[in-house]
Amino acid sequence: MAEQGRGRSKSRGRGRSYDNKPYSTTPGHQSGSQSQSSHAWGRRPGPSQSQPGSSSQLPYTRPLTAQKSAGRATQRLDPKSESGPGYKEESASEPMEVCGGEGDAGRGTLGRGAMRGKRVVLPEIQTKPANLVTKKGSTGHKVMLQANYFKLLTTTDWCLYQYRVDFAPEEDRTIVRKGLLRLHKKTLGAYVFDGTVLYTSRLIQDKLEVWSVRQSDETKIRITIRLVGDMKKGDPHYIQFFNIIMRKCLDLLKLQLVGRDYFDARSKVEVRDFRLELWPGYLTSIKQHENNILMCSEIIYKVMRQQTLLDVLTDCYHQSQSDYKKLFESQVVGTVVLTDYNNNTYRITDIDYDTTPNSTFQLRSGEKTSYKDYYRTKYQIRIHNDSQPMLVTRLKPKERRSGQTELVYLVPELCRATGLTDNMRENFHLMRALAEHTRVSPRARIDKLMIFNRRLRQEKAIVEELNDWNMQLDERLVDVPARILQPEKIVLGGNRIATAGQFANWTRELHNKPMFNSARLSNWVLISMGRMRRDVERFVGAVRSCGEGMGCRIENPRYYDINDDRSNTYSDALERIMSSSNPELIFCVVSNNRVDRYSAIKKKCTVDRPVPSQVFLAKNLSAKDIRSIATKVAIQLNCKLGGAPWSVELPPINLMVVGFDVCHDPNDKSRDFGAMVASIDKSLTRYFSAVSAHTTGEELSNEFSVNLVKALHTYKELNKILPSHIVIYRDGVGEGQVPYVYEHEVTQLKSKLNSIYGDPTAVKMAFVIVTKRINTRVFHNQNNPPPGTVVDDVITNPLKYDFFIISQSVRQGTVSPCAYSVIADTTGWKADQMQRLTYKLCHMYYNWSGTIKVPAPCQYAHKLAFFVAQFIRRPPSTKMENLLYYL
Repeated sequence: MAEQGRGRSKSRGRGRSYDNKPYSTTPGHQSGSQSQSSHAWGRRPGPSQSQPGSSSQLPYTRPLTAQKSAGRATQRLDPKSESGPGYKEESASEPMEVCGGEGDAGRGTLGRGAMRGKRVVLPEIQTKPANLVTKKGSTGHKVMLQANYFKLLTTTDWCLYQYRVDFAPEEDRTIVRKGLLRLHKKTLGAYVFDGTVLYTSRLIQDKLEVWSVRQSDETKIRITIRLVGDMKKGDPHYIQFFNIIMRKCLDLLKLQLVGRDYFDARSKVEVRDFRLELWPGYLTSIKQHENNILMCSEIIYKVMRQQTLLDVLTDCYHQSQSDYKKLFESQVVGTVVLTDYNNNTYRITDIDYDTTPNSTFQLRSGEKTSYKDYYRTKYQIRIHNDSQPMLVTRLKPKERRSGQTELVYLVPELCRATGLTDNMRENFHLMRALAEHTRVSPRARIDKLMIFNRRLRQEKAIVEELNDWNMQLDERLVDVPARILQPEKIVLGGNRIATAGQFANWTRELHNKPMFNSARLSNWVLISMGRMRRDVERFVGAVRSCGEGMGCRIENPRYYDINDDRSNTYSDALERIMSSSNPELIFCVVSNNRVDRYSAIKKKCTVDRPVPSQVFLAKNLSAKDIRSIATKVAIQLNCKLGGAPWSVELPPINLMVVGFDVCHDPNDKSRDFGAMVASIDKSLTRYFSAVSAHTTGEELSNEFSVNLVKALHTYKELNKILPSHIVIYRDGVGEGQVPYVYEHEVTQLKSKLNSIYGDPTAVKMAFVIVTKRINTRVFHNQNNPPPGTVVDDVITNPLKYDFFIISQSVRQGTVSPCAYSVIADTTGWKADQMQRLTYKLCHMYYNWSGTIKVPAPCQYAHKLAFFVAQFIRRPPSTKMENLLYYL
């Protein structure tokens, strides 16, 4: 929130993440050495848990009344539901069933991206440019790494036959249909069945009739199996079956399915001081890579809170007896809970205070029963608190279409809270306690992966299952060739050169050396409470001294004292200051990280009265490392005024780099903001920025091309020429969105560029998709690879122009590489040039004097989109579009 003087983005993890996915906070809803060349690319630029079993009731009873919020659920459980509250009937959209030929007919569950029922699986598009000779680079020192992938030594090349399965009399319940068909597994052999369509590698016959008896009413059911098609190797659905079978194997390991992922509850780790549990789990994904089919395996963690929702409600009541309902709703609505009795997860959409466990509902049989009696009869669970309100969850459309009721009522006492709240994430001690378990070192991660591999190869049932499908897993991690690029040269003021060094950090080089481009700050105002004046003046002296050492002239500010730290006080003070003068910068010292105060200051300084501003936490005025903090503040002030602390060696071309990202407004689901940031000088140190609102849930931008045109005009005004090369780094794109991004955004961009340049060959453009949250991990001698490691073979995709780069130096946990996929490229550059430019840009984020995970334009775009969506919630004034005011 507040800049705090540390010169780092609030979303620091995006720039310097140690372990990309240490734990899951929100479960999903179920359902040879070479020297650097001296050619163009080397040019220098100009309390204890309450027990559910307690007999005491909450200090309120049902006569309590409350206004129902808009859209509050009033519908009770569907009278036709025979399964009662908290039950989710398996449907065609639920997991497929995988059966072995002679083994136990277990169930396998599909994850996201796997084939379900009628879902259409799109073929993977080829985005590798036709004129690309090779996507392998050549610069750097060659090394051999290991990755968290296992090779499938033997894979079947069978033809899969597709059958339609009909039942007479008709049976609507998918779980029952699966059970009836399972009785004939010896006849069918190994198969996959989703409730309607059956796949098997054995050609049974064109039409087969078998009979089963439904146990519930002894009805004899005729099952007709008709051949309707086949699927050969190369079909887009084909590879999905490997993933289906592997999930069956995870099920056979007796792991617990929570959401879409499998976790080992028996190996859970308790964090007693914070009443949390960490469940270790596994993610697997089988895909066709460059030369082999490989299975990616990753260690994940699920945070499970030992609190029930009843405990949360009790805590809210103790915090505020008069306003506990509002407090409870703010903490619960929108969260995901786990019900242990049926191992399902639900997202809470409402709270019904008029319904309690003693309220009744109607079963499918017509009989009425209370929630309390239902749970005692169905699950042998005794509900102890009769006055607790009921939680309401609204099922997804696909679940409602399968015949389930729209609303499900849940008992707070039986719901476990999952994930972390915002308050928990801000608790340094809690996050450090979790990191002790989740920040796994490379050596420990390899050990865990090998244990997982041995379990898969030694479990008898799994061996039989894999043999049925002619599959065998390698017992060792895959070897991956890679290259380590030479450390970059950092260009400072006066054309002085510093090296980024082995660990890609040049913080010490900045002291007493001039910045690449220094600004002068003479007219600025500092707002703080009067009692802070002495500490504030001492800190300003440190900032001026540090700035002078780096060639940045900072004069004394005008001090403006306020009596309190309320949001309105700061807003009023800013209005009076801006009405009487025109300062170059506003510096606000605040007592804590309150969101409303920070938002008020930033709205005033970016929308109403546009002026660069800096918000600083009072606790840092007297910090032990005050010199380091003052240096970073001086750099930030310089950047916000249009200066730049450093650059890197760049090719002698008119190059523009662009970053784009989208961030969702947390308070208004209908508003998203897309931010575009584009360089406007040849040294890539100054940026044009623009923010546009998106429609609900829309990741694709209609304004991207329009804003890029504005950036091009700004570039031409400053340089008297248009850029000859444009490289766009696009963040926030899922795997399934790539075709739409290409068809929508890339097509619009090309059209706009043609209209501006006239000649399509006058500008060369590359469009690169950046993906940070990936499960790939690479190891160098059982340690983290050094910064500048590039991987472009073995684990890459044969249909894509893709590569991985590790740009950060990580000493704790396992480093997570960043994945890049070039989906459009007319630059004519070699892959080596694209990789090196990308790595250079990871040195250009001015909030950290070291490399970050993604190229700087990408991080700037994320920083801006996050800033607008979280705090000001409206597009900023265009008067500051050429400044890095959002740092």
